Amino acid sequence: MSGETWTGVAVAGVTAAYALGSRRLASTPVSSAMVFVGCGVLLGPAVLDVIDFERDAGPILTLLEAALALILFTDAMTVRPRDLRSGGFLPGRLLGIGLPLTIGAGWLLAWPLLPGLTVWELALVGAVLAPTDAALGKTAMTSPRVPALVRNGLNVESGLNDGMVLPFFVLFLAGIPGTSAAEEGAAGVFWRALVLSAVLGLLVGAGGGRLLGAAQARGWVSREWAQLFVPAAAAAAYTLAVVVDGSGFIAAWVAGFSFGLALRRSRTTGAAVGPQEGSGRTADFTEHLGALLASVSLLVFGAVLLGPTLEDLSWRIVGYALLSLTVVRMLPVAVALAGSGLRLPTVVYIGWFGPRGLASVVLGLLVLEEHVHGTGLLGRVVAVTVGLSVLLHGVSAIALADRYGRWIERTTAGGKELREGAPVPEAARRRITAR
Repeated sequence: MSGETWTGVAVAGVTAAYALGSRRLASTPVSSAMVFVGCGVLLGPAVLDVIDFERDAGPILTLLEAALALILFTDAMTVRPRDLRSGGFLPGRLLGIGLPLTIGAGWLLAWPLLPGLTVWELALVGAVLAPTDAALGKTAMTSPRVPALVRNGLNVESGLNDGMVLPFFVLFLAGIPGTSAAEEGAAGVFWRALVLSAVLGLLVGAGGGRLLGAAQARGWVSREWAQLFVPAAAAAAYTLAVVVDGSGFIAAWVAGFSFGLALRRSRTTGAAVGPQEGSGRTADFTEHLGALLASVSLLVFGAVLLGPTLEDLSWRIVGYALLSLTVVRMLPVAVALAGSGLRLPTVVYIGWFGPRGLASVVLGLLVLEEHVHGTGLLGRVVAVTVGLSVLLHGVSAIALADRYGRWIERTTAGGKELREGAPVPEAARRRITAR
């Protein structure tokens, strides 16, 4: 059999094996991400050489881009504007203050630890490693012992920050000579990747949401086909942006927002929608498909990035990765939450659970595809940071959620009122539990 056939067999085998034991593993510190990344390392050129990036670059990038596009769309689709105001402050502070500070801190700390990179390459390191991945710390965002305000804040932040970091990524990439973005020029990147892509995403999302809502109101569409309509809309937005040399990811992210908003508005105009066709159910298939592709993407990450990187480690790369998961994340969170009334254990909990995952992997591989100076080092930094995040956040999620939950219970049992106990809209709580 050919190499691609063996790759397919290996990926299918790992996925099936994990599925069979998924319920048993869910209550242990062994996360799905740890399993898929570990199997990826074994299947990569470092061990069995079943999956190789140089040989399978095309299919690998297609898989990763499809996974990220679907996740960007569905994450944005399920976030409501009022979620940003839940509790009055947390999501807005984490995204409006914490995210830019995280990019800046990652940029500045890369300067002394990663010599040889240009100023824009250093900035790119900060941008690529800024977005968080809810899937890698799922227990931290779903444990009923954690206050709903904290769970909702982490959930909304993770759902939006990967899309919000994309403009920074595109602009920083345009500053590096020799990249495709640099050849087009800053003005071209701004209009195509940011403005035009956003407009296309807005049109596709709003139009698709209105059409689906109208069809459901008239009883023209079945529940199954309504769910299949969602990935079609995401693919349309992504593809149209790529056709005009824009950013498919930005288009998918904006399309998700406008799609969800238009769909909800169409259902408030008197349309009778059955319980099985509610807004929380329409994206179920796309969310499950995105989760599957994300898991397979982590397997590929372990094979093509992490495995080879483990053979060429340096203290600078490991040091920066550890700082990225601690100082670069936790200090901006502390600044963003200053004066919020949240207690120190809550600030530390929110600061720690900023796992790096799929968005960083995809953006890192897109940089590697540019084949310019410094991209190899950037790829190794991304590999080690995400690899450590998979391990550390996966192992600590259950234990720290329980410990933090016990602190909340002891404090409130003593009669003290906590800002962490602020109410969260019922719809937001249902989405957190569903995830």
